[in-house]
Amino acid sequence: MAPRRPCYCVTIGSGAILATALGFEHLGGLFPCTLCVWQRWAHVIAIALAAIYYFRPTRLIAIMGGLAMLGSAAIAGFHAGVEQGYWEGLAACQGGSLTGLTGAELLDMNAPTRSARCDEVAWSFLGLSMAAWNGLLSLLLAGMWLRMALPARS
Repeated sequence: MAPRRPCYCVTIGSGAILATALGFEHLGGLFPCTLCVWQRWAHVIAIALAAIYYFRPTRLIAIMGGLAMLGSAAIAGFHAGVEQGYWEGLAACQGGSLTGLTGAELLDMNAPTRSARCDEVAWSFLGLSMAAWNGLLSLLLAGMWLRMALPARS
């Protein structure tokens, strides 16, 4: 298989995951928690690596892309565990700070919140949260990246 075809697949995969997350945030009003943002960065890195791989397909770049996706999957797994109450989240996962807000802002029930708690499932499909779906899809993309790192068969 030509090196560009799997490169298209991993780029489209990470791009679709990012677009979906941004759509939920900007169109659906589901603001990300700290762990959600960290998961996004791995996909940004993977897209950048795919752009490099497209012009210079090397094993090292493919391995780095696989590691980025494994990192996303690990963060997503941790996040899903926090959502399910299996373990504690990070201190940064407690939601937004109240520092600097006026009394009227604190009492305004219609004011939008710009942060989310890591231990609350904001959306789920087929019983899996967004973090769990990201973890599964990141593992799939990691496998594709690491397959790209293997020597071509004759």
